[in-house]
Amino acid sequence: MTLETLTGPLHGGADARLGDVVARLDAFLAADPDLSFQVAARHHGEVVLDAWGGPHLAEDSVVVPYSVTKNTIGLSVGLLVERGELDLDERVAHYWPEFAAKGKQRVTVRQLLSHQSGLPQATPPLEWTELLDHHAAADRLAASAPFWHPGSAFGYHAITIGNLGSELVFRVTGRTLHEFYEQEIRAPHGIDFFLGLPADQEARRATVLPMIQPVSDTAVRTFSALGPVVFTPPGGPIDAANDPRSWRFGHPATSGTGSARGLARLFAAAVTGVDGGTPFLSSDTVEQIGQQQVRGYDEVLHQHDRAHAIVFQKPSQQLAFGGPRAFGHDGAMGALACVDPDTGLAFAWTIARGPWPGGADPRAVALAAELGRILAD
Repeated sequence: MTLETLTGPLHGGADARLGDVVARLDAFLAADPDLSFQVAARHHGEVVLDAWGGPHLAEDSVVVPYSVTKNTIGLSVGLLVERGELDLDERVAHYWPEFAAKGKQRVTVRQLLSHQSGLPQATPPLEWTELLDHHAAADRLAASAPFWHPGSAFGYHAITIGNLGSELVFRVTGRTLHEFYEQEIRAPHGIDFFLGLPADQEARRATVLPMIQPVSDTAVRTFSALGPVVFTPPGGPIDAANDPRSWRFGHPATSGTGSARGLARLFAAAVTGVDGGTPFLSSDTVEQIGQQQVRGYDEVLHQHDRAHAIVFQKPSQQLAFGGPRAFGHDGAMGALACVDPDTGLAFAWTIARGPWPGGADPRAVALAAELGRILAD
C-alpha cells in the first residue's frame, strides 16, 4: 500500500482515508511545541499510518514505553499456548514446583497471568537489584505468601508480572523470556522492540521526559494500602526508562525499548500477519489470550473499572481503545500499543513526555478506536 507523504508538522506517511486524523495530529503538534510522539498503525498487516513529530523524537528513535513492554509477555505466552507447551488451566506448580509454597499450590497459569495470584510484591519487598535479574525476584515470589487468596480478587502486578511470566517461560522452555522473545518473535519477524537494548542500538535511544503537573491540578491521588508496597521497592528508586541498568536489562514488565513502528508490527505479526505472511498465532490462540479474565476493582491501583486478559489490558471506561475483543497495554508515561482482531487494526503510540497524570495518552486511546472505525468501513 502506498502512503501519502505528510507535509505538515507531522512527518511520515498516511493512508489517504486518514486525512482528518492527520489534520488533528498536525494541530496537536502546532498547539504544543514540546509534544513529541511516534504513531504507527497496520490494517490487516498493511501499514496505514507511520508518522512522527516534535523536537524530542525522530523517525528512528526508540524509547522505553514502560508497561507497554508487558505485551511481550502476553505474546510470548501466546506462542507457547499455540505450540501446546503451556496450558492456561494447568497449575503453575506443575511447571514450577517451588511456586506451590505458602498455599499457592492450586494457582493456575490463567490466574497468575491475569493479576489474580496475590503476588504484586514479595515478602519482604523486592529490591530493584532482584527485579532486574532473570531469577532472583521469581525465587522470592515463589517463597512468598499471597496478599489475597488467589482467585478471590485481582490487583495490578505492575512489576512482578514480568518476573513471574519470565520464570514460567523459563520453566517451560529452558530459556529466559528475553531469550525466547528474541529468538522466536523479535528476530524472526524483524520487530523494532527489544528486551534489553543492544549496544549497537543505544545511539537511537531517546530520553523519556518527566510529566508536568498543571498548577490547576490539586487533586490528591490515592492508592490502596498495597500501592506504596508495590510501587516503591526498597533500596532506592530507579528511573525505569532512563537508567541504563533498567533498559539494558529490559525488564519485561516495564523497560523494553523500541519504536511505535516496532510495536505495531509486533501485534500485526501475531494477529494478522505482515508482509503477506501468516500470523504466528492462530485465531483460537488469539481468542484465548485476548479473552477478558477479570474486571472490576483493582486491589493495588484502587480503581473500579480495570480489566485484564492474559497479561493484556482490555478496553474499559478509561481505556476505550477498541472493541470487545481488542487487547493491549498502556504505559505509565503515555504510550499505548494494542490490537483489535475484529477490525484487523494493530496500533502503537510512543511519546517523549506524556500528559499528566499518567497512563495512556487520551489522544492515543481515542485515535486507536477511531482508526478501527474508519478502516472497518
